[in-house]
Amino acid sequence: MNRFLFFTIAFLGLLASQEVNAQHNKKLKTQPVKYSNNINSPLSSKEFNMLKEVYQDKLDKYVLSRPARLNDFKHLLRNRIVIKKITGNLGSKVKKLSQVSLFDNYNPNLKRDLTFNLETFNPLKYNLEFFRVGSVMYHIDNTEYYIVIKAQNLKK
Repeated sequence: MNRFLFFTIAFLGLLASQEVNAQHNKKLKTQPVKYSNNINSPLSSKEFNMLKEVYQDKLDKYVLSRPARLNDFKHLLRNRIVIKKITGNLGSKVKKLSQVSLFDNYNPNLKRDLTFNLETFNPLKYNLEFFRVGSVMYHIDNTEYYIVIKAQNLKK
């Protein structure tokens, strides 16, 4: 009888802790994203080419035909990705771009840039943490340039 009572209480305690944890995690994942008005404009040719380089023949299926996904990319490219020149060494706190894999799921011929050119650089080629909670920074190897990806979620 004591065993039955012990296991019943332990089981109920486990269920209660899982329910509380699940509710807490759900709140973290449902933060709103506030878009600027500039996402209402069509893709520029540069933005389109960046997406085309990465998605190839799947661009329409996975991005252009999905308005929410297209808005996410417009917001990302226009408002959240900033490439800054920062003199001085930030140390090993910042991950180097060379440590990030290519996002070659849709274009197996995608190649890593051998040299950095601000005008032609495509951050979408890399598996950067675009949609995480919070901001993140990457160092572009052998340069004074850093990629800053601003947080997409608003803090309340």
